[in-house]
Amino acid sequence: MIYRSFPKDDGFYMPAEFDTHEATIMIFPERPGSWPYEAKAARKVFSKIIAHISSSERIYVIVSDASEEAARKMLLDEPPCEIAAIENRKNIKLVNIDTDDAWARDTAPTFVRDASGSVRGINWKFNAWGGDFDGLYASWERDDALAVKFCEMEGYDYYDEHDFVLEGGSIHTDGAGTVLVTESCLLSKGRNPQMSKDEIEERLKNCLGAERVIWLPRGIYNDETNEHVDNVCAFIAKDEVVLAWTDDKNDPQYEMSESCLRVLEENGIKVHKLPVPDSLVCVGKEDLEGYIFEEGEDVREVGERLAASYVNFYFTNKAVLLPQFGGDNTESDKRAVRIMEKLCPDRTVIPISARDIILGGGNIHCITQQIPAGKR
Repeated sequence: MIYRSFPKDDGFYMPAEFDTHEATIMIFPERPGSWPYEAKAARKVFSKIIAHISSSERIYVIVSDASEEAARKMLLDEPPCEIAAIENRKNIKLVNIDTDDAWARDTAPTFVRDASGSVRGINWKFNAWGGDFDGLYASWERDDALAVKFCEMEGYDYYDEHDFVLEGGSIHTDGAGTVLVTESCLLSKGRNPQMSKDEIEERLKNCLGAERVIWLPRGIYNDETNEHVDNVCAFIAKDEVVLAWTDDKNDPQYEMSESCLRVLEENGIKVHKLPVPDSLVCVGKEDLEGYIFEEGEDVREVGERLAASYVNFYFTNKAVLLPQFGGDNTESDKRAVRIMEKLCPDRTVIPISARDIILGGGNIHCITQQIPAGKR
C-alpha cells in the first residue's frame, strides 16, 4: 500500500541504527566507473561485510542479471574460506533488481516504525547527489526506482515522498526525536532549491517523526556527496555522537569539524572525537587504470584525496563494522578500534579493510541500509 500522508501524522518515526534490525539491504557492486577491475576486490570486501551481517540478522543482497551468478557463487555456493566460518547462508536472500550503482544507504528505502511495531518504507527522490546541477552520473533512473521496487517485492507498505530529494546518508537519527544533517548537503542547489531551510526542516520532522533537526555546517573534506552527515558524525546513543576530528590545523578538515563541534555542543549533544586517518587516502595510478568511466560520469584522478573517515561505520545487531585503511594508517586504524570498543562495550568491534570500498566514493555505512525490527 502507498501512503501519501506524513509518517509523523500516522505515529511513525525513524528508529536509530543502533536499535534492533530485522534485516539489512546491500547491493552487489558492478558499476565499472565506481569499482575498478570489474569490482573483483570490492566484491570480496562486500562479501565479508555481508557475512558478518548475516551472523546476526537477515540480509537482502540486490543483484542484477549480470551480477547474480557471481553473487551466488561468492555468498551461497562457494563462500571464500576467510568468511565461511562466520557466514549464516540461510539469512542471505538475493533480490534481482537493476540498479545504477551499489549505494544502498542512498537508494534503498528509509524505514520508519510505529508504537505497535509496524514498519513502512519511505520512497525519496534520488538524483545521483545533485541531478543536472552537480550529480555524479548522467543517468540514475534505476537507482531512483529501487525503493519502490524493493518495497513491493518484499511486501512493505511505503510513503510516497518522491517530490523531495534526499539520500539516506544525508540524515542520522538517535531514534528519540533528533536528526542530524549538514547544511552543505541539504541546502545544495542540486537537492531541493525551491525549498527554504525551514521548509526542508519541517519536511524532515514530518517524515522521520523528529522533534528537532540539528544542522551541522560541513561534512568531510572532498566528500563528493556534498558532504553527507554519515561520514562526519553518527549517533551512538540518545544525544550522543562520534565526530570525525583532526588536530592538524593545516588540514581543511580541522575548521570543518570545529564548526560541527560548536553546533553539537550548543545543542547539548555529548561528543566523542573520532580522529580521521593520520595519512591521506588517495587514488593511485594503478587504481585509476582499473576504472571505466561513462560519458557524463564524475571521474577520478591520480592523487585525488578520498573522503576517508572512521565515522562511516555500520551497526549490526551484535557488532560495529569499522572501516580500516591500512598502509600508513595502521596506527590510526588501531586507535579507531580502541575508541569504538570503549564507546560500544555491548558490541564487538570488527575491523574491515575498506580501501576497496572508498575507491568507489563511500564506505561501509554508504553501502548498507537497515530495516528496523518489526512487522510488515
